[in-house]
Amino acid sequence: MEFIRKSVAPLLLLGMIGCTSQDENPIADTERLEATEVKVISMEDPYLWLEEIEGDNALMWVKQQNTRSLSRLEANPIYTDLKTKALDIVNASERIPLGSIRNGQVYNFWQDEKNVRGLWRRASLVSFSTDSPEWETLIDFDALAESENKNWVFKGVDCYSAKGKADYKCLVSLSDGGKDAVTVREFDLSTKRFVDQGFQLPEAKLTTAWVDDNTLLVATNWGADGSALTESGYPYIVKRWTRGTPLEKAKTVFSGKKSDTAVFPFTVNNADGSKIEMILQTPTFFTTQYYVLAGESVIKLPLPEKSDVIGLHQGQLLFTTNQDWQVSIGSTETKYKTGSLLSMPYSVTTEITKDTLPEVVFEPNERQSIEKVSLTKGQVLLSINDNVVGKLFAITKDSDGWISELLDLPQDGKLEVTFTDQQEDTAFVTYEGFLTPDSLMSYSVSTGEIKTLKRLPTWFDADDLVVEQKQVASKDGTMIPFFVVHKKGVRHDERTPTLLYGYGGFQVSMLPQYSGILGRLWLERGGAYVLANIRGGGEFGPEWHQAGLKTNRQVIYDDFIAVAEWLVEHKLTSAAHLGIQGGSNGGLLMGVMLTQRPDLFNAVIVQVPLLDMLRYHLLLAGASWVGEYGSPDVPEEREWLEKMSPYHNFDPQTDYPEPFFVTSTKDDRVHPGHARKMAKLFEDANKPFLYYENTDGGHAASANLQETAHRVALQFTYLTEKLMPKTTK
Repeated sequence: MEFIRKSVAPLLLLGMIGCTSQDENPIADTERLEATEVKVISMEDPYLWLEEIEGDNALMWVKQQNTRSLSRLEANPIYTDLKTKALDIVNASERIPLGSIRNGQVYNFWQDEKNVRGLWRRASLVSFSTDSPEWETLIDFDALAESENKNWVFKGVDCYSAKGKADYKCLVSLSDGGKDAVTVREFDLSTKRFVDQGFQLPEAKLTTAWVDDNTLLVATNWGADGSALTESGYPYIVKRWTRGTPLEKAKTVFSGKKSDTAVFPFTVNNADGSKIEMILQTPTFFTTQYYVLAGESVIKLPLPEKSDVIGLHQGQLLFTTNQDWQVSIGSTETKYKTGSLLSMPYSVTTEITKDTLPEVVFEPNERQSIEKVSLTKGQVLLSINDNVVGKLFAITKDSDGWISELLDLPQDGKLEVTFTDQQEDTAFVTYEGFLTPDSLMSYSVSTGEIKTLKRLPTWFDADDLVVEQKQVASKDGTMIPFFVVHKKGVRHDERTPTLLYGYGGFQVSMLPQYSGILGRLWLERGGAYVLANIRGGGEFGPEWHQAGLKTNRQVIYDDFIAVAEWLVEHKLTSAAHLGIQGGSNGGLLMGVMLTQRPDLFNAVIVQVPLLDMLRYHLLLAGASWVGEYGSPDVPEEREWLEKMSPYHNFDPQTDYPEPFFVTSTKDDRVHPGHARKMAKLFEDANKPFLYYENTDGGHAASANLQETAHRVALQFTYLTEKLMPKTTK
């Protein structure tokens, strides 16, 4: 089990340029603001009707904007060429089939031109390692959707089998159009069929955890009226459900609070293969409380409030801490540095003793951060960022303590552990760089052997491209790193079309990665690409993230502006040829750039954004993010949000670059009303803007590869129009 909070909490996703990999795995109150003593911006919002997600008037407006914007962009001759190139990439059979291993079989989810909704399939590990694996289809989601007349989008699978047995049962999650809310059905891998009278859960934002083959822990919407959901729209009641009994008869084992962000069940593996039942309660997005279900007792573990439980390894509970932590035992005080990986002997206890005092497994330096911790059959795999490039360590424990070995893998790009299991000897690891296509490697825990199993073909000509890592001083003097990808010998004549990407939030790291779409649709055509590692992310650990929380958030925006100004000052580009892009939290970043520095950019792609920061906490999952942004209900934080909120700082007298808003009707995480209302401000001020709202796709803004190709072709057509000299289009 890896970083349980990050994997199941409502983390904002990135608005990606063109990711083509697949992982196997409304609260719309009209008013809830209290009177404050600070200056209050009028809440007489004339555009609240655009928050009605499926409202007739709102959808009519969306249709009008889609028609207008698509008519313009699709009429550009470059659009057809860009879409053809994008389709070639997303539909290519040469993509790496990532997956999971179960009893010598590799399980993979696959989409292509023929299988639009995708296949869940498997092949033997031996066959998988060849150039032409023999795949066996388990579920054809196109056929399933057609037979049931449903708009199914596969959202992952969770499988269970007792230790040493092969009779896996799996919980398959299906989403209507790509929403976070899913329907869950039990599937038998032996019969390759959904289980008659098996576990089934109705649509909700839910979490399940297998206890044994007849028992689940379930957190879901237990009340049709929403009374069992938090203010963020997530469950806070966990029940134990036994096979063969009605869901409504499930027994409550834990109840959090409506004010929590969410409550999730999970399990960790004992050495004997049994499961330890645990509960994760998140009072805020970034604080956690861990509980063990021990018989009829619920016992809180003595962990810091900002921590992530990894699991059990050789009787040791592994966890990371996202805060400086001090443990006092008698007169002895032990201090632990934020961002460290720690271990302690596992026991069901409410306090730490000298016998259970945590020890340090890994402590990062100022330019390092832990990216991921994964458990295998005999080792702990530790992925770190070291000055924003990846390294991977194999960690073991003996009588002398923890021993770390740096694995012989490339160290100039992104390394990611994509699969481990405590019952499997083999781990899967991927490597990629801006100019280096993805490769999939297997690592054997028992032998230490590393094999390259798959490589992506090169999707663009990188021979005349170069990657540079630079840094610039932000407004407060903090050095901000960033990557620049451009043609060799590029002329610093202020004319290079340049796309600057940023995110800056939720401790999410922006790392080098290979994008065939970016390469073919932009870099090959003379464009430069810049990735900014601004604060708010996780590139240098929890402190890098926490530096920009709540009322300190301006440092994130100053960091991004500093990178943009460096590009202009060094004459790589100019404001006339500089475009920016970001999605989700990065969409908020784009909105702030529009209102704070409209003079600095000529193109702004605003994807699935937050923009109304005085109502964000009332819309969908917004209440879960007050730990990141601050609350409009707290006077001091509201005062800052008023100054920052793009929606409330739009000035009809200001000259803005023409933005391109991209969102999704089915996004049940970040409300499409944010993009709709901001675009409406531009419309009523008679200012140019483009708008595209996909009616499917969820927070990713696309539910299948064809829609992904369509969306990225639109975006790069827009960037071409705004940034590229006519001679390079």
